[in-house]
Amino acid sequence: MLACSLGRVLAKDVAAPVDAPPFDRSNVDGFALRAADTIGASEASPRHLLLNEEVLACGVAPELVVAPGTATAIATGGVIPRGADAVAMIEWTDLVETEKRPALALRRTLVPGQFVSFAGSDIARGETLLRHGVQIGSREIGMLAACGIAEVEVVRRPKIAVLSTGDELISPGEPLKPGAIYDSNGAIVAASVTEAGGEPVQMGAFPDDENVLKNALRDAIRQCDMIVLSAGTSKGAGDFSHRVVSELGTVLVHGVALKPGKPLCLAIAQGKPVVVLPGFPTSAIFTFHAFVAPLIRAWAGLPREATRAVEAAVPFRLSSELGRKEFMLVSLIQTKEGTVALPSTKGSGAVTSFSQADGFIEIDALAGSVEAGSTQKVTLIGKAVRPPDITITGSHDLALDIVISAIAKRGFTARTIAIGSQGGASAAARGECDIAPVHLIDPNEGPTKGHYNTHLRKPGLLLVKGWRRMQGVVYRKGDVRFEGKSAVEAIRAIARDASSVMINRNAGSGTRVLVDKLLAEAGIDRPAGYANQPKSHNAVAVGVVQARADWGVAIEPAANLYGLAFLPIAPEEYDFLVVESRRDRPAVQAFLDTLQDEEVRHQIRAIGMEPADILS
Repeated sequence: MLACSLGRVLAKDVAAPVDAPPFDRSNVDGFALRAADTIGASEASPRHLLLNEEVLACGVAPELVVAPGTATAIATGGVIPRGADAVAMIEWTDLVETEKRPALALRRTLVPGQFVSFAGSDIARGETLLRHGVQIGSREIGMLAACGIAEVEVVRRPKIAVLSTGDELISPGEPLKPGAIYDSNGAIVAASVTEAGGEPVQMGAFPDDENVLKNALRDAIRQCDMIVLSAGTSKGAGDFSHRVVSELGTVLVHGVALKPGKPLCLAIAQGKPVVVLPGFPTSAIFTFHAFVAPLIRAWAGLPREATRAVEAAVPFRLSSELGRKEFMLVSLIQTKEGTVALPSTKGSGAVTSFSQADGFIEIDALAGSVEAGSTQKVTLIGKAVRPPDITITGSHDLALDIVISAIAKRGFTARTIAIGSQGGASAAARGECDIAPVHLIDPNEGPTKGHYNTHLRKPGLLLVKGWRRMQGVVYRKGDVRFEGKSAVEAIRAIARDASSVMINRNAGSGTRVLVDKLLAEAGIDRPAGYANQPKSHNAVAVGVVQARADWGVAIEPAANLYGLAFLPIAPEEYDFLVVESRRDRPAVQAFLDTLQDEEVRHQIRAIGMEPADILS
């Protein structure tokens, strides 16, 4: 069940099987109409429109065409009928009687697309809905449910056995006897396993008895993927955990040059990792997060945990032991002079040292001290919202999802903002993004032989070649008005047919520029449906499939995706404007490198596009 995926990590990309919304729908309760019929409407001079004899409630398929001078009552979420391109709010209207039939008096002028959500404007069929490595939360559940997806593949959480040793240990909740302490390490480690993405199996605390511990470890190795044991790894009389582990497997490391955390023991038993943490809580937590948590996160499909750091001044000299890298827990305070780091006065045996600290200073093994008044980097403890590694603003494309998924495998996060080629070019010029995908033909050249994107070059922006994709006329298979014609011939013929309806693209998009050039060359001004301007190739295809329009201009992969016929016009070039001042950022470099990756280029070809031969 979908609910079971909450908190899990996606094992592979999930593509949207449907559009959301699946049809053009109304955003308000009111009346579906033609925006052209509302021009000049005002409080003083309302426009009168005859009401059609149907009411489009949610789930009701339209049967009547909205002809000029008419309107159809529609509820929020209702399907926009053929002929309508806007919705008037019910508050803007009054019901009046005419000789023919009831009508409405409209007191506002509308623009095409007003209060209309176009098909696929939220989620487009075929687009990558969620990418592998995403941790599923309530928002992701909602996105999956909106697309009718009931099951997804997730990464299995590794089972981590958690054990503690020591005659002095008492389980929380039991009476505390003299000389005993509560087993806080078991609880801390188990919780840390969960935070790291694993599934803890708490096996309890065991006395300092080698046979008992050996049997417990055998059970843990049999049941779980990894074993984490705390205490018993030093050189005291009762510290024999490392010796028991060596009898069950092979010890790889026993002792590290860290403070706190020196007694750490790393081993392999029956092909499974075994970690023996130091017994002191702060030492155990440090070594867990340094050595164990990264392994669990990788096993669970989670990315490496990002670290945050700030600069802070140390108010007094801190001594350190030569030969061991030391992590000094500190608390941060704000003064008039800036941020100051105050070292913790508690030792590694204090349970609260780690939980009450804001961060830690890392002191090099060859440094004997940190001088008073020096500025040090403080690595912060705790989670924070991490900004994306790369921001991509402009035109969206299915092949772009392939590239983003590839850089995600390299550990980089991306934010994409689909605002069209023109919007992306403007954003890049202002330095508001790292990369802007564009496909704009030179306005001074013809629609079928013009150059793409070269006119967008300017100081501070680098044009990087991406891929070519074929644009053409899409129409329903079997429509004889298009059969046997070229795209240009079909446009010249059908655009003059008053009974045919086109579906346009939004101003600022590369496709809209192409459409306007084709219509201008054919001597056609504004054919029927010109004002219908969705913002994606998918929405164009949906409008044709659902017979709200008869034709439009889109890319060939969109036609194939929706089973439409396709008349090619000309290939367009989908390229990238890179803000040069950000070119050397690791995520941007990864993006550029990925464009030349043969596996990525193969995937791009597989969906009907051709990567550029020269990427420069």
